[in-house]
Amino acid sequence: MSAASSAPIIRVLLVDDEPAIRRALRTPLSELGFSTTEASRGEEALHLVQTRTFDVVLLDINMPGIGGMKTLVRLRALAPRLPILMLTVQDGEEEKVEALECGADDYITKPFSIRECVARIRSAVRRAQTPERTEDAPLSIGELQVLPTRRIVTKSGQPIHLTRKEYDILYYLMTHAGRAVTYGKLLASVWGAEYRQEVDYLRTFVRQLRKKIEDDPSNPKYLLTDAYVGYRFSEFPLADAGFAEDASSSGNASPEAC
Repeated sequence: MSAASSAPIIRVLLVDDEPAIRRALRTPLSELGFSTTEASRGEEALHLVQTRTFDVVLLDINMPGIGGMKTLVRLRALAPRLPILMLTVQDGEEEKVEALECGADDYITKPFSIRECVARIRSAVRRAQTPERTEDAPLSIGELQVLPTRRIVTKSGQPIHLTRKEYDILYYLMTHAGRAVTYGKLLASVWGAEYRQEVDYLRTFVRQLRKKIEDDPSNPKYLLTDAYVGYRFSEFPLADAGFAEDASSSGNASPEAC
């Protein structure tokens, strides 16, 4: 039996009022071994989550009835650890930010590629099923390692000198690797809620941080930009850095356009 066939089936709840979108996702997901349940309205999704078990939810933002955003908030209250990925339109940047601030784990932009969609689903499910780490546990991604108890950062075993805020930014993003972190959330976490609008201030620190941790700061493989939304720390920077950047930017601005 192959690894793919022996892997646990991922149970997907697909919530979208457009039959064409559900059909476009249903067929390839089923072919890849996912179990897909469909709902056309938020009210139906809430009922299903209360009566059945799912590993991930794909939730359209723009739907009739209570809508995607209110559904997101209610789903998050019902199932705090259930991965929820929002289906958004290409120019819905404000909606993406609002969804992430309201508890969405990630978003997928329409029109989307199945490859990106599947990668985002698997990543979200994997993160949800990973045991929570303790705050003082060492953290390694690619060539980077952080020792929180000593606030030490190394790359390939060599120490990297970071300022206090650079370290705080890096640590927060690495502990949320794979997730899109909004500018506002990162600013509030590192500086405080009163700094949520200081995006240019954050960009300055990110540019300096990239110079210290990236081989090529103009083409980062670790600290990626989700254009107009925030930043995303790559989960697998050495294995598939190119695709990670493609998926995170979704065809928008390049990382250095942060």
